Amino acid sequence: MSRPKVLLIYTGGTIGMVADARTGALQAVNLDHLEEQVPELLHMGIALETVAFGTPIDSSDMHPEHWVRIASIIGERYADFDGFVVLHGSDTMAYTASALSFLLEGLAKPVVLTGSQLPLGTIRTDGKENLLTAIEIAAAKEDGAPMVAEVAVYFEYSLYRGNRTVKVHSERFEAFRSPNWPVLAEAGTHIRYDRAALLPRRAGPLKVHGRMDNSVAVISLFPGIRAGAVRAQLADPSLKAAVLQTFGSGNGPMDADFLEALREARKRGIVIVNVTQCAGGRVEQGRYKTSEAFGAMGVVSGQDLTTEAAITKLMFLLGQGLGQEEMARRMSGPLCGEMVQP
Repeated sequence: MSRPKVLLIYTGGTIGMVADARTGALQAVNLDHLEEQVPELLHMGIALETVAFGTPIDSSDMHPEHWVRIASIIGERYADFDGFVVLHGSDTMAYTASALSFLLEGLAKPVVLTGSQLPLGTIRTDGKENLLTAIEIAAAKEDGAPMVAEVAVYFEYSLYRGNRTVKVHSERFEAFRSPNWPVLAEAGTHIRYDRAALLPRRAGPLKVHGRMDNSVAVISLFPGIRAGAVRAQLADPSLKAAVLQTFGSGNGPMDADFLEALREARKRGIVIVNVTQCAGGRVEQGRYKTSEAFGAMGVVSGQDLTTEAAITKLMFLLGQGLGQEEMARRMSGPLCGEMVQP
């Protein structure tokens, strides 16, 4: 039986750095000799190949063009590998995972993003375990088919759906959570998968999309927010869509000037999506009087979308050149498990 093949894509981030044994200074790891830092790779029975961005990118500098580049690499090598692992800085990993889930339409193989809080080679690094288990998950099969057939994030013993993931801590190894969807797998002495939580395996060819449109704004509500500030943010002539981060189950102030600022934007064709600021839960637009006006003016309920998924989904759909009505329709339902079915 041939060994499973996994492609390791290094974009940047702490996990791709190693501390010099003498000076402690951080330097980029040589991916061609990764087994020198992680000798366990030699005993996994997996054929591993690597590809790296020419210049490693701090995840804070990630742009939609980089998401398209990662998707393109996967598309070009899709037939040659059983799974893919993307090494990525943790700060914007949830955005990249969400974006890839939309760009890789019809994905039927695992794409696992992982990183670390501490570099390889440092005492107590989480990078080694994250790397090894992510590779193992990317190679895992059941009855000859991939165990995971979606974009996922693996961090500190847990596998999460990529477009359901948020970063919740800047220091703890348990840096991510999936507040509105069960963990896909947990790693202990064995990796235990929750088959009911995984996306069903999809048939048909992979379609890799190559365009994201970042003409998107995020408006986060707070008590006392000024209508003039909202109006100014929405006045950008290049703006096409906005994510409105609201209170609780989708509520906002009933101030007439604030609501008029949103109506003006809607009249100009700006698509507005309502997501909750809460760590978990969902928008139920119209449940309370404080959200009735949103529905009346055509604000789209984001249901239980994360902000990261809402932003990248809007960028993806705008990149398809869709009209306002079609945008609203497709934002209202799931494309790849990123939200509940209304």
